[in-house]
Amino acid sequence: MSVRKRKWTTANGEPREAWIVDYTDGKGDRHLKTFDRKKDADAYHATVRVEVREGTHIADSETVTVKEAGGKWLESGKADGLERTTRDQRRQHLTFHIEPFLGKLRLSKLSVPVVRAFQDRLRAEPYPDDYPVVRLRGKSRSGDMIKRVTVSLGSIIADAQERGLVARNAIRDMTSRRTKGKVRKGERRQKARLQYGVDIPTRDEVRLIIENTQGRYRPLLITAIFTGLRASELRGLRWSDVDLADARLHVRQRADKYHAEKYRVDHDPIGMPKSDAGQRSVPLSPLVVNTLREWKLSCPKGKLDLVFPNSKGNIEYHANIIKRGLWPAEIAAGVVVPTGEKDKDGAPIMRAKYTGLHALRHFYASWCINRRADGGLELPGKMVQERLGHSSITMTMDVYGHLFPSTDDSDALAQAERSLLTPVSKTADAT
Repeated sequence: MSVRKRKWTTANGEPREAWIVDYTDGKGDRHLKTFDRKKDADAYHATVRVEVREGTHIADSETVTVKEAGGKWLESGKADGLERTTRDQRRQHLTFHIEPFLGKLRLSKLSVPVVRAFQDRLRAEPYPDDYPVVRLRGKSRSGDMIKRVTVSLGSIIADAQERGLVARNAIRDMTSRRTKGKVRKGERRQKARLQYGVDIPTRDEVRLIIENTQGRYRPLLITAIFTGLRASELRGLRWSDVDLADARLHVRQRADKYHAEKYRVDHDPIGMPKSDAGQRSVPLSPLVVNTLREWKLSCPKGKLDLVFPNSKGNIEYHANIIKRGLWPAEIAAGVVVPTGEKDKDGAPIMRAKYTGLHALRHFYASWCINRRADGGLELPGKMVQERLGHSSITMTMDVYGHLFPSTDDSDALAQAERSLLTPVSKTADAT
């Protein structure tokens, strides 16, 4: 293994020189790599020497492009049995965000500066005109999207590492322990807390929604309000997992976003919850029990045994639940905000205030947290985590920690102060 200078003359008679790194890899194969500057050659020589000794070196000629590695990554996802939703998200990240900028680059050329430049380009350039989500076309990518694409790129490199196609993972090098701490602190500072009346429906709004919910979506919305199930969990809930006698339901599966009538032979729309913690038991309030008992008599029957199916007994579209269930209930309840437009008579056009079912999940979390004196359940944080099916208490506290009642009230502080400053002898005499 050596670094040497090479001089030659081109066909046009021009003198040239370069620095050559000559080395043998762990397999005994000889490799030559050329550099314009001795400084770069020496740096590469030092890196290769360590990698060869540790058995991690991959020569440039033995690696693949990011596009090729991405294709193998997609194949791995299918072989591992990932849900179709997850596989489609991976394909979108690769096709629309990674390949246009890094597709032709070899994995061995990926470095922290290259990844940072890639993130800058994602931030600067808009979604392409053929992006599947029409409303995002031509708009800037959000910080959250850039973060998720970066995670996918790291996953592609990790898959390639396991195949022996690259030695280092630039994404993991970039997110070292020190840097990750700074990034997370910055994200927490920028992330606004959930607010009542903005992200979380108030108690009065929920009461009005319940009073004005009608038809086949009423059981689903009431269950969502008083159990906090995710939309996918509601759509995949089976009657066999609902124990009305014991007033409890069990979350054991969820439905992906694809309709049961259109899934392919190689795709099952029903899968496991998001995590092991997602499999849980949730108690039911009397209103939910009575509503479900009545609904069971008229619920469409199907082979999937679903509690909230469509009219044919199959998985209901998520969009139908929102547009035909949640939004009409909010509008009927007067839980609306102006769209900024006016009708032909000049009156403002209103829309539903809360656009998704997750708002009802937020309400359930707040209901679990609030004091009993305020109409809540006053559950401890660990129990709230279990009810919501979060994978960790950290996730629960990061999202809902500010909703927990404060224990540093002035009265409590004054009482604790008096107790601390009162001599023990006086306390004993008083007793």
